[in-house]
Amino acid sequence: MIRSLATSLAALALCAPLAAQASDPKADLRARAPNEEIVYFVLPDRFENGDPKNDTGGIKGDRLQHGFDPTHKGFYHGGDLKGLTARLDYIQGLGATAIWFAPIFKNKPVQGPKGDESAGYHGYWVTDFTQVDPHFGTNDDFKAFVDAAHARGMKVYMDIIANHTADVIRYRDGDANGYRYRDNANYPYSRRGGVTGAPINPGFNGDSDPHPDNWAKLTDPTWAYTPYVPKGEETVKVPAWLNDPIYYHNRGDTHWVGESAVYGDFVGLDDLATQHPRVISGMIEIYASWIERFGIDGFRIDTAKHVNPEFWRAFVPAMLKVAKDKGIPNFHIFGEVATQDVDPALLARWTRIADLPSNLDMAFAAAAQRVVSGKAGTDVLARLFEDDALYQGGEAGALNLPTFLGNHDFGRFSMFVKQANPGISQDELLARTMLGHAMLMTLRGVPVIYYGDEQGFVSDGNDQLARENMFPSKVAVYNDNDLIGTDATTAQANFDRGHPLYRQIATLAEVRKATPALYAGATISRAFSDKPGLYAVSRIDPETGQEVVVAFNTSNQPVTQRIAIEPRSLTFSPLAGQCALAADAPGSLTITLPPLGYAVCAAKEWNVRSK
Repeated sequence: MIRSLATSLAALALCAPLAAQASDPKADLRARAPNEEIVYFVLPDRFENGDPKNDTGGIKGDRLQHGFDPTHKGFYHGGDLKGLTARLDYIQGLGATAIWFAPIFKNKPVQGPKGDESAGYHGYWVTDFTQVDPHFGTNDDFKAFVDAAHARGMKVYMDIIANHTADVIRYRDGDANGYRYRDNANYPYSRRGGVTGAPINPGFNGDSDPHPDNWAKLTDPTWAYTPYVPKGEETVKVPAWLNDPIYYHNRGDTHWVGESAVYGDFVGLDDLATQHPRVISGMIEIYASWIERFGIDGFRIDTAKHVNPEFWRAFVPAMLKVAKDKGIPNFHIFGEVATQDVDPALLARWTRIADLPSNLDMAFAAAAQRVVSGKAGTDVLARLFEDDALYQGGEAGALNLPTFLGNHDFGRFSMFVKQANPGISQDELLARTMLGHAMLMTLRGVPVIYYGDEQGFVSDGNDQLARENMFPSKVAVYNDNDLIGTDATTAQANFDRGHPLYRQIATLAEVRKATPALYAGATISRAFSDKPGLYAVSRIDPETGQEVVVAFNTSNQPVTQRIAIEPRSLTFSPLAGQCALAADAPGSLTITLPPLGYAVCAAKEWNVRSK
């Protein structure tokens, strides 16, 4: 029963008679607005190994020196830019129009306390912001990747960091394995090592005064701890100004709330003093260079909420201007404001106080995980979209929010569904995972597909446990996973274009590209309740006013229900799933869905009133 359900759902997903033909690869990608994209997010180290010669990054020694150990989930596995370039056809075949990848800047190869070391395969421990990490290739390899993507009409989004660098700076006092945060009240800039310490930095008026003359008076970095750079690492950071401790907060490890969320070291990573005018100008110079040299199309900003808003208010306009001057008018910037709650107000706040153009829609991910798992009513989605008015730009601004189901930090979507339903069958897990992807591809926002989800990957947990290889893996805790929709394991390559999730996403991607209501339309919630069951919305084409009804059944029972629609929508055609071909009456349509089914129904005949 369940197997036939999953099979029929896959068949329904592939039934798209009005889907657009493949887009012209020579089309002007610069003209596409951010909301028109479908994004594929990938960790280059875990995707494809195109050049085994760079596996150790040219570093001699063992894994604690070069960081390469393909048997360990926390070390480099060998994926690189050449491998990513070689698989562009696979990514484009999925329907993706843009690629976002984890940072590729040169990283500290290995860090962490003795016995608990791991490598910078993920890219977030940057030492040199000007070049590609040798584990991934060279700057020339990056140029070749960007050029190859652009030749296909695909955009390239870089993952960037301004909050911190790699963990290089140490403190001469405190616990070497974890420095407790020391706050501004008890450790002001004006005293060495606390309020009873010797006076330092005379005339410094605090870090809320942005004037360079004020910051020129901050010369002694020993206000909380006594920072130093270990021997042999004095010049490891590039550009060179990053090696001076005066440009860091030096207050110890964050405890994630209050003041420490902005001033504290992120699990030991050196926290930049992003209030400092030299840090602001330096980061603008760094990232402007990547736009100017390679013509990339956007930035995802890591740890955005751990940086003071004033920094982003300077940084974002500067990046948009550089991009515009480069001939990139639709440069997309979106921040990471991390939360696992359905809390759009938190995300929206940062578009208001920091002028971030957009944020990753963490609230959408949390809502989809709960609703599709059957553990929350469909009203959670309805309320989510009601709060789009909170964002800068309102509902129109919310169209640019990158939406996702799971990621490299929190874990995979299928994992959340499985955890919420102990004992769930593989067929039901596939059906619910497909339902989640149907929501991702047809509801408002910019869909972001996490690499491997289209191959049925099911993570065991978050972080390292959700970063499996697409090429054959040697990691035991990956290879024992039971993937959905396939008999394959991660011990073999997983680039199967026949996988039901790959086929479903590819089909819905073409539907989305051909249907402006889905990527640019307003959302009107039509049916929802506080229990699992029907969620139906109307998406309205902003140019023509055409209505597209999108409906989902989050329950294990079939549903039949009338919903309100636009009175002018009289007949319908199915873009995916099965649809009633005619309205019951002007303003009323019957929705019938199988368990865990979905449908996309486009109004075909219009009762147009004369002007």
